[in-house]
Amino acid sequence: QVQLVESGGGSVQTGGSLSLSCAASGYTYCAHDMSWYRQAPGKEREFVSVLQSNRVTKYADAVKGRFTVSQDNAKNTVTLQMNSLQPEDTAMYYCKFTVVGGAQTICPRVVAWGQGTQVTVSS
Repeated sequence: QVQLVESGGGSVQTGGSLSLSCAASGYTYCAHDMSWYRQAPGKEREFVSVLQSNRVTKYADAVKGRFTVSQDNAKNTVTLQMNSLQPEDTAMYYCKFTVVGGAQTICPRVVAWGQGTQVTVSS
């Protein structure tokens, strides 16, 4: 029952910035993590960042210090602020929703993925 809508992708020059958003619906009353992954053509999907249900954030080494994940004014929306973008950041970015807490009867441990949004960084 979870749906994720991603937005904010686009093309920027090296050193530029983009802000990605992920809006979740369904099971949002449950404790959940919101994560970002990315996948470049011919490469494996890799972890980028997570905003955990306990509000702790984590980042992949490749983006640490440049990307920031946070909760938007909209309660069930998370934003990935991407600064100092490099060509290596070019990829399809996916939002991931993971239920991690709540009564099992109303909070099944659902894992859902967004459709992805393209980020392209040119030299």
